[in-house]
Amino acid sequence: MIKRIRPDERPVFPKRALITGGMPYGNKELHFGHVGGMYVHADVFARFLRDRIGKENVLFVSGTDCYGSPALESHRKLVEEGYDKSIQEYVRSNHIKQKVTLDKFGISLNIFGASGLDDCCEMHNLVSAEVFEGLMEKGGLEMLSTPQFYDEEAGVFLNGRQVIGRCPIAGCQSDKAYADECSLGHQYMPQELIDPISVVSGKKPAFRNVTNWYYRLEDDIEFMKEYVEELKRETNTRKYSLTVMEEFLDYPCVHIPKKYLEDLDVEAFLKEFPAHELVDEEKRKSLLLRFKNLDDRDKARKLLESKNIHYTAGKTLVPFRLTGNCEWGVPVPDTEETKDLTFWVWPESLWAPISFTRTLLKRQGRPDDEWQKWWNDEDAQVFQFIGEDNIYFYGIAEMGMFKTLGNLRIPHIIPNRHILFMDTKASSSSEIKPPMAAELLEHYSPEQLRMHFISLGLSNKSTGFKPQVYMPEEERVGADMVVKEGNLLTNVYNRLIRSCFYTTQNMFEGKIPEGTVTPDIAAFAQAKVYEYERHMYNHEFHRISYVLDEYIREINKNWAAGSREADKNNDRAAWKQLLIDTWYSCKVMAVLLHPIAPWGCEMFREYLNVDESLWSWDHILEPLDEFIPRLSEHELKFLEPRVDFFKKPEWQLSAREGE
Repeated sequence: MIKRIRPDERPVFPKRALITGGMPYGNKELHFGHVGGMYVHADVFARFLRDRIGKENVLFVSGTDCYGSPALESHRKLVEEGYDKSIQEYVRSNHIKQKVTLDKFGISLNIFGASGLDDCCEMHNLVSAEVFEGLMEKGGLEMLSTPQFYDEEAGVFLNGRQVIGRCPIAGCQSDKAYADECSLGHQYMPQELIDPISVVSGKKPAFRNVTNWYYRLEDDIEFMKEYVEELKRETNTRKYSLTVMEEFLDYPCVHIPKKYLEDLDVEAFLKEFPAHELVDEEKRKSLLLRFKNLDDRDKARKLLESKNIHYTAGKTLVPFRLTGNCEWGVPVPDTEETKDLTFWVWPESLWAPISFTRTLLKRQGRPDDEWQKWWNDEDAQVFQFIGEDNIYFYGIAEMGMFKTLGNLRIPHIIPNRHILFMDTKASSSSEIKPPMAAELLEHYSPEQLRMHFISLGLSNKSTGFKPQVYMPEEERVGADMVVKEGNLLTNVYNRLIRSCFYTTQNMFEGKIPEGTVTPDIAAFAQAKVYEYERHMYNHEFHRISYVLDEYIREINKNWAAGSREADKNNDRAAWKQLLIDTWYSCKVMAVLLHPIAPWGCEMFREYLNVDESLWSWDHILEPLDEFIPRLSEHELKFLEPRVDFFKKPEWQLSAREGE
């Protein structure tokens, strides 16, 4: 568990860390939100931990979420338009495109697998069977016969994304709801969906009962209440994610608008309901009836429906469906009760990172139980980067299943808020079509985009991504923020590094001067390093960008003032001290920037002519003459004129930019 720290404490990181990135569906390429809203943040943290605790102690895993109705429905539509390849080939083509894009953005995954392809598929089938059998053995599963949508005109059962309606959860603002979940992650039973329509025929579907396996998530309500309270007291878990989790931890209830009860004897009417707690506040437009369990709430729902009284359900824990009849899915182990079922895509995607971990370790020839060192050891911690819409699945359903299985430590979830396109929530299924992630690289460098994405403050609020290249000419007012925030690298830090190299080459025969760093410069570096470290521990990436901005610009000002003074007085001693201080600061900055802007920082290391131990936090505050033996003899790589460590795309070189 990631403990909360005081402002004056240095954080302690786990000895081993496994980072997971939320999985993109196999029916699409990556749009900018996948990369800017989640993957860049996960990658920055993974790269930091490799430097902080050793790269051999860090794994970063993710992959394509191959299965389920989204891929099946997308493939079906393509086939209708003449597409002649199998669904496996379709998913594979998207998986390859996703991997290429992630590589271009420098997302340093140890494995980017695919739950339905090749050795990852074999392992995922094995892990899925083990999870199912483990939950069965622990008494966590039950079979339920529930209504499933059926299109009578097409003669087919409808999978999750083949039904669209309105979310039945009170107060939900989702723009789209599917068979048993809405776009904001609310869960409900299919019969609760409001105004359902089949996307296959465009008609209202009927219901036919289908038997499936469910995880008894409703049994975990007391465990989850205690767990959330513990997270509130002791950890740096994001507060809004705890708020979202708490919303689902009320007991089953219904909201009945008072206007539907005006002609009734309410007191007599309520006596017909199972035992409940009544909340009737004068200012509320609805009565709230809270029940002890789901069965009692269902009896109340049937009573209300029999009298044609409108109601909405409150958020609560409901049985978490594990299986379905989607033909494109992970097979469920055969049981006496059911055959030919597949896992519903959401639950199997929750344990897919375990499958990817085990696949990676198997490829490396590690023992079969090696994965437990990453997922269950006291010395290890799993960090899961997700979008806020998925808090229910990772923060509640996953926690419940992992607790029941008993051989998995509870992961630490890091949900980011929505990254908007301009000021509108954008997704591949919305009316506002976001740019593809790869498309952004036609206009900006990967490091500019990485720097911009971490500065957006998604740990606290939904924020708009507003690249000016996508704006009409008349709306392009002021600086392009992607370029402006990238200028810290491409202008300020780049210029500072070049000044160190060129001055050293011109005045000191290409050898870094030896000497003691000015105490104020060393103290400033230590303060910024400790501040950066605390923000990284708390996953407050936008605050890291503030620290870097202040540090780099302050040292740049010191260089500008010092070089003017030394040049004016032709003072070689002043030049020497200025170089000692600035080389030291540039080295510290490179370590701090390495997780965010790896290409330029690696180029700095190459020209500094040192090995990868430069990135170790064991050396971060050491002066160069301790880090580089015989500094006075050390050869730097010669820097030719006008060579940039952090490069801009061609179109930006002539454009007017602000810093």
